[in-house]
Amino acid sequence: MYCVIMAGGSGTRFWPLSRRARPKQLLDIVGEKSMLQLTVDRLKRLKIVEDIFIVTGTELAEPILKSINGISAENIIIEPSGKNTAPCIGLAALRIGEFKEDAVMGVFPADHLIVGHQKFVRAINTSNRLAKKNQTVVTVGITPTFPSTAYGYIQHTKEGAAHYLDTYHLKAFAEKPHLRLAERFIESGDFLWNSGIFFWRVDVLMDLMKTHLPDLHSHLQQIKSLLNHKKDITAIWEGIVPQSIDYGIMEKVASNAYVVRADFDWNDVGSWNAVCDILQKNKKGNVVRGNGLVLNGKENYIHSYDHFTAVLGLDNIVVVHTEDATLVVHKDQAEEVKSLVERIGKSNREDLL
Repeated sequence: MYCVIMAGGSGTRFWPLSRRARPKQLLDIVGEKSMLQLTVDRLKRLKIVEDIFIVTGTELAEPILKSINGISAENIIIEPSGKNTAPCIGLAALRIGEFKEDAVMGVFPADHLIVGHQKFVRAINTSNRLAKKNQTVVTVGITPTFPSTAYGYIQHTKEGAAHYLDTYHLKAFAEKPHLRLAERFIESGDFLWNSGIFFWRVDVLMDLMKTHLPDLHSHLQQIKSLLNHKKDITAIWEGIVPQSIDYGIMEKVASNAYVVRADFDWNDVGSWNAVCDILQKNKKGNVVRGNGLVLNGKENYIHSYDHFTAVLGLDNIVVVHTEDATLVVHKDQAEEVKSLVERIGKSNREDLL
């Protein structure tokens, strides 16, 4: 199996710590290593892995190469601009196809937290066998532990697939739901959290793209020719229409798509709220990273290493202090930090992005 890590995201919900030159995946948000390094290390522990590739943008290629151990320059694939997951994965498939056209390709997000290595190994091995032998497409779904409104969901059939433990036919993907809908998902018993982890053989994927995403497939074939002659792909790449792999491929081939149910601890660490959930708290539910103090308040989060930050008489507040900016946001609004960053960009404060 060849592994592909998608590492081109900007992580705007983690502003002001996350910036264009050092986005979420390069930050040590939950420990002493960056999210991307944790992902690389996790995959390197898998015995079935032949090699690991990272797909990212031009601006991040050098920072990744300098900061990530275990990945060579030849294994960093650069996409000229972000085009969502289907083009990103297609570009990586071209590279892996150079080694082996029917190789199994596992695709992983760069910035998810996974705890429980043996359960992770079991899910990956099952997915690999399915993709290799059945010429099908596979995704990993996480057994939900609460009705989250921050995650996407995968619906599956209630009958398990023959000969494969905890494996089901895929029915549909669902976007982040409102709370009542998330509760109904959990009650139904046939919904899992969408982990963003996918498996397929390279030749199977390219055939599916030719059928269901013919325009993307045509662009990729042109790009393949340019890569063979070591020419710039930017002009062709910019003509690609952004498309997600979930809806571009997986849902369209649901009859030949499987979801492997996994129960390792998983968090996509999508906002400051997720960080608060992960990190160890004091008796009042407060987390202080760096130099700070909370008095007469509970369930607060402070990130302030080069400046003393105090919170007095407030609950459920996130405060993130950096050298040039400070964020103060109620936890209920933590998902809206992305909108705040967009507003900052429109106000010509490029120095803060």
